[in-house]
Amino acid sequence: MNRSTRNQTLMGWLLLVPALAIFALMIFYPFINSIFISFTSRNLLYAKSAFIGFENYRKLFSDPNTLFLVWTTIKFVLLSTLMPFTIGLIWALLMNQKFKGSEFVRGLTLVNWIIPGIAIGFLWSWIFNGDYGILNALLGKLGLIEKNVIWFGGRQTSMLAVVTARTWQMFPWYMAFIMGGLQGVSNDQCEAARIDGVNNLQMFRHVIIPAIKPVLILILLLGTIGNLQHFDLINVMTGGGPERATSTFATEVYKKAFKEYSLGRAASLGVIWAMMLSLFSIFYLKRIKED
Repeated sequence: MNRSTRNQTLMGWLLLVPALAIFALMIFYPFINSIFISFTSRNLLYAKSAFIGFENYRKLFSDPNTLFLVWTTIKFVLLSTLMPFTIGLIWALLMNQKFKGSEFVRGLTLVNWIIPGIAIGFLWSWIFNGDYGILNALLGKLGLIEKNVIWFGGRQTSMLAVVTARTWQMFPWYMAFIMGGLQGVSNDQCEAARIDGVNNLQMFRHVIIPAIKPVLILILLLGTIGNLQHFDLINVMTGGGPERATSTFATEVYKKAFKEYSLGRAASLGVIWAMMLSLFSIFYLKRIKED
């Protein structure tokens, strides 16, 4: 290795040092520390703690609520990923038609995504309010209900409310990425398919979907990872209730740490949560490398 190459290598490492330092300080150390805490009896109410091995994990896996927590998390992630993805795909296809005013409508749609999650949570809490919510008023005017529905009082309706709010927040994000993929679809290929006599459905299935498939897979993976970490909407609208019906790993870790004050239990749950996230992250990185 000559002197010029050594200097370039040294400069490369010097440029990496700030990023590596920030990563170690903000991500790596807290993660390793959380793993250590998960093996202790650390509690916010007491200064002293003891090493208890896998006791927190034993309690976690013996708790019947853990399986229900996994189910509610899976349900929230699936619904909150597939619903905005489907609407975003349909909306992207419409916005890609270049009709008059399409750019304005596209920009207006993106406002949903820009609004902070807490504000969206308060907005949809008002819409779904069982006493004075606009949704009950509208359904009553249409004659679809005779009395107010307590949306946040039932297991299914509370999950529906949270998923609806998350869908409204995130479908512009899916739309934006899908539209980027649609820009890469070959016009010549579409025109050739039209000459062959394909209809709109066939065009969508056999031309458009194969062309944007890499984009669709990536945004589905990113959406799944994002929803596995999502906290603010659920915390504002339901706090994980009623009866844990909308609890996810994010809300449960917060509850264990800052309401039950058990940092050890929260850390053990967080480690399991991180393992789930890492699986999807590995798929995402693998897909990026393949593309």
